[in-house]
Amino acid sequence: MSIHSFHLARVPRLRAVGALLRTPEAPGLRGVEVLAGMRLGSPVLSPQRMQLHRLAAFAEWEDEAALESFLREHPLGRRLEAGWHVRLEFLRRWGSVAEFAHLPEAAGRTRPDEPVVAVTLARMRLPEVPRFIRWGRPVERQVRDHPETTLALAAMRPPRSVSTFSVWTSARAMTGMVFGQGAPAGDDADGSGAGRRHVEAMRERDRRDFHREFTTLRFRPLSEHGSWEGRSGYTGLDSAGIPAA
Repeated sequence: MSIHSFHLARVPRLRAVGALLRTPEAPGLRGVEVLAGMRLGSPVLSPQRMQLHRLAAFAEWEDEAALESFLREHPLGRRLEAGWHVRLEFLRRWGSVAEFAHLPEAAGRTRPDEPVVAVTLARMRLPEVPRFIRWGRPVERQVRDHPETTLALAAMRPPRSVSTFSVWTSARAMTGMVFGQGAPAGDDADGSGAGRRHVEAMRERDRRDFHREFTTLRFRPLSEHGSWEGRSGYTGLDSAGIPAA
């Protein structure tokens, strides 16, 4: 059975540049996006905006054995193995990016109370980048600061590719954010409309699209491996897929 994975690792900058320039190849690797980490909501002109030493990789594999072989034997795989990753079961797709357009729109159902992982991937229209930043940064902060995200970050590969990755304690919380429902207490108390940021940004995208291609993918976490930022247990699972104590 095919699986997906999302990886985070600290990598020397020169090695990271090489990984961004040369898409890795390996037996059983169906598709991969290698990107440089970003901190959600950070200022545009900031070293936090593109962090070459923090590498992110999102991949699709024929099966788990192919992933494990890559982590053992490929030079980039060994660096990713030293970091953190989560193995994922694909559930839903909205929109389309060519590399992952073969995925069905629906492959499984989600219980409202179960943890989910969301991955977005976009190919930008370069003239629309200023508009994208204007409308996107408030949404980035909304996701980053939401009390039911355990990990949320962004990544990019110049000049066009942008991705986000978030782990949610429940599907209900994630869909509530998407549709501006069930905002955390205080989000709209000051009249800022914080709980509606995502809805408003999507309306602006529908008015004039920021992207050449865009997709949102939803997954069920299967297992979690390693640590990131000195922590583990972001999905509530261990390396065997058992709920962590």
